[in-house]
Amino acid sequence: MTTKTTDNKGRLTLGERFANRTVIVEEIDDTEVRITLARVVPEREMWLHENRAASAAVSRGLADARAGKFTSVGPDLAADAAVADQLQD
Repeated sequence: MTTKTTDNKGRLTLGERFANRTVIVEEIDDTEVRITLARVVPEREMWLHENRAASAAVSRGLADARAGKFTSVGPDLAADAAVADQLQD
């Protein structure tokens, strides 16, 4: 436990461990505050964290890439174009 004093604007330095980090400041009551390290996910990327199947597929793909497992067959661009054409109709 460490005792620190706030400045005249109520600010407190947390030390190097918290430098340039995002934190959640939770007011427990009038005399207690909890500070928790946090990570923020951009709104446009949140779908991946909410979709377990998509997240698992990405994790498998990254694991395969780290292991050097790549497909010898490239993408089927003609089939992809056909699907894209169907979606536009």
